[in-house]
Amino acid sequence: MIYPICIYGSPVLRKVAQDINPDYPNLKQLISDMFDSMYQSDGIGLAAPQIGLSIRLFVIDGTPLVEDDPSLKDFKKAFINAHIVERFDEISRFSEGCLSIPNIHEEVDRESKIRIKYVDENFEPHEEVFEGVAARIIQHEYDHLDGILFTDRLSPIRRQLLKSKLSAISKGKFSTDYKYKLAK
Repeated sequence: MIYPICIYGSPVLRKVAQDINPDYPNLKQLISDMFDSMYQSDGIGLAAPQIGLSIRLFVIDGTPLVEDDPSLKDFKKAFINAHIVERFDEISRFSEGCLSIPNIHEEVDRESKIRIKYVDENFEPHEEVFEGVAARIIQHEYDHLDGILFTDRLSPIRRQLLKSKLSAISKGKFSTDYKYKLAK
């Protein structure tokens, strides 16, 4: 099933998502559908709040970026009940976009390394350190679980300059090739 993407202005994008347990209904199918929805939308990451579910789940596939960063070759994962426990190393700036905020890309500062605890789709626990682009992708998707959008990480002046564009997006005034859902 291809889920429509919740667009900027949808209340679910501002909620702090809840942990789930192993008996969450149809979890493996949901993860599969999230990957399919992400691929259909030409994304490299997708968080459950972006499809209207306020649960701590996101999927990532860095394969489209392998040409620029070979370390992303096998970087395809589902993160459940993720919690970043440490952010460290230098701050780096990188252009980010988001399926929930179509057609806007901005330079965002993030730490270049993170340590994260999560469980996989079999509820096996993991604690791993990621760096570079992988750490950036994780932080972007992780923010969705805490109700944070990448535009929140911009300077106040930059956010002010984007205000009218974001308002237009929330009203459906944009063009995209993937299915989406506006706030009701």
